[in-house]
Amino acid sequence: MSTGTTKTTPRSTSIVLLVIAVCLVAANMRPTITAVGPLLDQIGDDTGMATATLGFITAVPLITWALVSPLAHDLSRRFGMSRVVLWALVLLLAGTIIRSLPGPVASLWIGTALIGVALAVANVLMPATVKRDFPGRTTGMMAVYTALLSGVGAVSSGVAVPLSHLAEGGAGWRVALLISGGALLPFAIVAWAWATRGTHPVVTRRSGPRQRTGIWSDPVAWLVAAYMGLQSSVFYMLVTWLATISMSTGRSELLAGFDVMFYQLFALAGSILLPLALRGRAERFIPASLPLLGITGTLGLMIAPGGILLWSALLGLFAGSSLGMSLTLMAHRARDHDASAALSGMSQSVGYIVAAIGPVAFGALHAFFGGWIAPLGLLLVVMSGLIVVGLLVGRDRYVLESRRKDAAPRQSA
Repeated sequence: MSTGTTKTTPRSTSIVLLVIAVCLVAANMRPTITAVGPLLDQIGDDTGMATATLGFITAVPLITWALVSPLAHDLSRRFGMSRVVLWALVLLLAGTIIRSLPGPVASLWIGTALIGVALAVANVLMPATVKRDFPGRTTGMMAVYTALLSGVGAVSSGVAVPLSHLAEGGAGWRVALLISGGALLPFAIVAWAWATRGTHPVVTRRSGPRQRTGIWSDPVAWLVAAYMGLQSSVFYMLVTWLATISMSTGRSELLAGFDVMFYQLFALAGSILLPLALRGRAERFIPASLPLLGITGTLGLMIAPGGILLWSALLGLFAGSSLGMSLTLMAHRARDHDASAALSGMSQSVGYIVAAIGPVAFGALHAFFGGWIAPLGLLLVVMSGLIVVGLLVGRDRYVLESRRKDAAPRQSA
């Protein structure tokens, strides 16, 4: 009896440590981005940036994600997936510190770019890591991952303005970004290094080029990429500008920050509820159904902006569930974790090119037309496109497989 206990305890302990590590990594995937929106006015006042330029602060990480995401798969194959994630976390900490340094505005842009590189790598590899380490519980773990990603991001938005009051003058936003973005990072680095020690397998070189080339010509991969890009574009438009929209209705800067937090808390709820919907035949239509929540919330903001809390709740449910759907598709539309990493890198690269346009275009439309109807109309167009893509990506197909190979198992079943 004691022998059996001795054998199972290390395994159980390693699983618990890995779950904790995944949760801590998830908790650090959003705060460096979501804290920016509520602080845009402070950043603009301190640096003298124009409204359209402020949109680029959120767009820079997205552009970086688009450029770096394809490299993450190759890095993981060469050095090991877990090791590369650890490097990404260390780089994220460095970028967070540099972005908050006093002095020239250049540190803001350099730090933001480094944050983008780090998040690009981690964003790509974490869904594949979950598929590798939790093969029987991928959907559940992705729900936990997405929920923490949304939840801690929400808290970051809510505390950004109060934290900015800890310092006087124009330094407040720098302090807020440093604390909100960096408080949990050291814990994540230590936990990940400890939980994944000795687990750095490298994939053989022979299959690399074929896998990488095939993913970029695969129609299923392009559908996943389109879904990722459109839903991410909506999220980053809202997380960047929702506070400004809120203040335009007469709410204070503090309340506007809480509105963004409220939006993301409902995003957390959406990510938790998604696995309940992904059951049975309904799973086929869920990707196309989720944007209806966002369309309802957007129409509400246009028609009755005074009910911003209700509309933020609907938009949050859409944001969290659609992000969870995107990450789940990266795992479910691949047969193994290596194909999942390739799909994740490709879809996030393409997706974030689309997403990067969103906050800038949203701000430009607001600056040009002087109101919110035109930018919110852009949201409606994007979410309508997401419905079309959702109908196509919901079909049960896999990347890097011919239709003939994919059809045979379904016929035999």
